[in-house]
Amino acid sequence: MAKYHILLLEDVINYGRKGDLVNVAPGFARNFLLPKKKALLATRVTIKMRAKLQEERNLQAVIDRKESEKLALKLEGSTFETTVKVDPEGHLYGSVTTHDIREILSREGFEIEKKHIALLHPIKQIGSYPVTLKLPEGVEVTVGLIVKPDREIVKKAVALEAALSGEEAVVAVSQTEEAPKEEVKKEKKKKEKK
Repeated sequence: MAKYHILLLEDVINYGRKGDLVNVAPGFARNFLLPKKKALLATRVTIKMRAKLQEERNLQAVIDRKESEKLALKLEGSTFETTVKVDPEGHLYGSVTTHDIREILSREGFEIEKKHIALLHPIKQIGSYPVTLKLPEGVEVTVGLIVKPDREIVKKAVALEAALSGEEAVVAVSQTEEAPKEEVKKEKKKKEKK
C-alpha cells in the first residue's frame, strides 16, 4: 500500500511537528489529517510553505517550553486525592483512568490535556501512586495521587473472627454495610447450636 507524503500544519503526536514532511497511511490522511486541516498533501507549492511553518513552530516551541516549565514548577511535589467507590472488601468498582486524573487536576486549577498524562495502566487499587505528566516540549513532572475508598473497609474474616471469639467487640463496619453484620449473627447462631 502506498503511503501519502504530506506536510503537517500542526503537531501530530507520534507523527511529527508543524512543518515536517512525513509519510502516513492513506486512510489516516484521508479520514483524519486532511479533513481536520492538520496537514496538506506535499506538492511543490506546499513544500515552499515548509520553511515558514518550521520558523513559526520554532517560535511557538520557545513559548510552549516556558509555559511548561512554569507549570512544572507549580506541580512539582504536589499530591492530589480522589475518592472512589469500593465494595466492603476494598475492591474498586471501576478504575482511575487518565480522564479521571485530568478531572482531578482540573478541579485543582491545572488544565492538563489527557494526552500529556503518562499512565501505563488504569489504577485499580486503593493506595498512593506517582503519576508522570509529559508536558509540551519534553518537560516532565511527577505528581502524587492518593486513591481513597468512599467507605470504611472491613474484611469479612475480621468480622467473623470477632464473632467466633465470643467477645462483644466493636467491629468497624460502616452503617452502609449490613451484609457483614448479618453474617456475624449467622455464625454466632451456628456456634450456639453446637
